[in-house]
Amino acid sequence: MLFRATEYFRKITDISPDFLVENDVKGIILDIDNTLTTHDNPVPAEGVTEWLEQVRKKKIRLVIVSNNHPPRVMPFAESLGIKCICEGKKPLPTGFKQALEWLGIPKKNVVAIGDQIFTDVLGANLSGIRILYTAPIELEKTTFFKVKRTLEKPFLPKKFR
Repeated sequence: MLFRATEYFRKITDISPDFLVENDVKGIILDIDNTLTTHDNPVPAEGVTEWLEQVRKKKIRLVIVSNNHPPRVMPFAESLGIKCICEGKKPLPTGFKQALEWLGIPKKNVVAIGDQIFTDVLGANLSGIRILYTAPIELEKTTFFKVKRTLEKPFLPKKFR
């Protein structure tokens, strides 16, 4: 189903690098806001920098695809040494396709990781990429996100890994 993830995790740091290797992952398409850090925060969430280092040690390639604008995405991505695609148009496959080209890895060896059902999960599924859903780091306070998160509830898991 288009709104279901391959696996569900509480946070990105719960996805062990060994789990990724065991599942033949060689590339990851990452979301930023509420996946790697809170909205508009220039600093990665606790443990994210170390998690990225462990993933890199497993020779897994990384790219960020965000719907946010370059002034937000580029400095954050550069601080982590990760290439990025800004204004990725998720859930459309545009940003995912570009990320796959940059990674140069077959789809079967790539996962996307994100916190939103209607952008990250739907976009990865439309692109034929496995998706690892992470619960948002914090719930957004704007009306738009409150409505969106309410609409996502029927598609959320009862259990996380």
